[in-house]
Amino acid sequence: MNNKFLDKVVDQIMSETSIIDNKLHAPFAPSPPLSFFHSLFPLHAFPFSSHCKDVYSLNKEETKYVWTKYKEELTYE
Repeated sequence: MNNKFLDKVVDQIMSETSIIDNKLHAPFAPSPPLSFFHSLFPLHAFPFSSHCKDVYSLNKEETKYVWTKYKEELTYE
């Protein structure tokens, strides 16, 4: 697993993510956006895995790594 590449994937997804009026706007999030609280649900709550597979060609293990880092970034900010 190439963590350097995966960290760049996290950075890219974060750059495409915003929280406006407590709603998560992300490239993988459903429309209309859910409240930010719901964004902390487990990986299967969103089509996040499909997004990572389709856009970045990540496997299941890599997607779990990216999801974990992404959630950490979201809750840190």
